[in-house]
Amino acid sequence: METNEPGQSPLREEIAGHYRQIIELLGEDAGREGLLKTPDRVAGVMQFMLQGYAQDPEAVLASAMFREEDYKQMVIVRDIDFYSLCEHHLLPFFGKVHIAYIPRKYITGLSKIPRVVDIFARRLQIQERMTLQIKECIQKTLDPLGVMVVVEAQHMCMQMRGVEKQNSLTTTSDFTGFFQQAKTREEFMNLIRK
Repeated sequence: METNEPGQSPLREEIAGHYRQIIELLGEDAGREGLLKTPDRVAGVMQFMLQGYAQDPEAVLASAMFREEDYKQMVIVRDIDFYSLCEHHLLPFFGKVHIAYIPRKYITGLSKIPRVVDIFARRLQIQERMTLQIKECIQKTLDPLGVMVVVEAQHMCMQMRGVEKQNSLTTTSDFTGFFQQAKTREEFMNLIRK
């Protein structure tokens, strides 16, 4: 049996133990050289991939809220890379998120918006819920005149199993406030396509 790294958490050890059992239930020898450290590595990967549960996205946005300088136009952060795990198959889905908001009273530090994306992506997810959660977090915390979120993703559960469609892309969107106007949505979509 492998020895654990110094300072390894009891939680990681417990998760690794379950992965060791899974490997053995699938017919492999968890004690062979190539698999000896795999349960611990996978436990570490899962803790990293699911760290969003321990983070508060509203607190992240609020930590860098500034009264804006009478700016009432779109603030857009586009092409935010994300990686998540599909809650149905525990397979990755990944892609890009594009976000716009129109300030009412507050703006936020631009780096906080990708952090919010990461917090929601680092949970067991479905793309539709993640899109909604990002929108709701920004709307609730910043209280802007409107928010729009577009998520484009590839899903390994569609590409490497099931229908096996290698080039499929899933797009979801959600919006509030001024983005309910077709003209405003169209402006945002044109800007993220450039």
